[in-house]
Amino acid sequence: MKAIVHKGEEGLAGVAYIDINEPQVKGCEVKIKLKTAGLNHRDLFVLSRHSGVETPLVIGSDGAGIIEEIGEGVEGLAIGQEVVIIPSLRWREKSPAPPEDHEILGMPDNGTFAESIVINAEQVSAKPKHLTWEEAGVLPLGALTAYRAMFTRGNLQAGQTVFIPGAGSGVATFLVQMAKAAGARVSSVLEAQKKMKKPCS
Repeated sequence: MKAIVHKGEEGLAGVAYIDINEPQVKGCEVKIKLKTAGLNHRDLFVLSRHSGVETPLVIGSDGAGIIEEIGEGVEGLAIGQEVVIIPSLRWREKSPAPPEDHEILGMPDNGTFAESIVINAEQVSAKPKHLTWEEAGVLPLGALTAYRAMFTRGNLQAGQTVFIPGAGSGVATFLVQMAKAAGARVSSVLEAQKKMKKPCS
């Protein structure tokens, strides 16, 4: 199958679009035919962190697709089901910080920039029917990060004011939408700059 991988040289110089072997399904795993995959800033960091390693790594954390194979022991999922991939690996319980074995898909495990991916069945969730493939494929990493920051850790309440710097990034875009939906007032760097008085000339 085709995949976008990184190996060897740091940065984009080590990125290639190549043929790799199809991943094989084991127990408790599912194989997903990817429909979309999302590019995050983290994926660019990986190009530096993976430098000097000659084993090709399929990059990409976010994605959505259709289940095409199910491993032994998997329950509650079906072949042909549309799903979203949850890239936060092995963080099963609510906790102030991730567990020691926590990783994010796309390093060290192969990620979503390929035609198919095999992943533990606990890392997939049914795709919301109202979302397009493009929306579903970029939702998990940024949206979960935003939700955790704003509600799990920040405990934002209706009527409060939240300041969101850099409100054009992926996570910040989710933060703005979530804060407004929760009934909070949103302030950004751009809004603050507009309110500043012009300097004397």
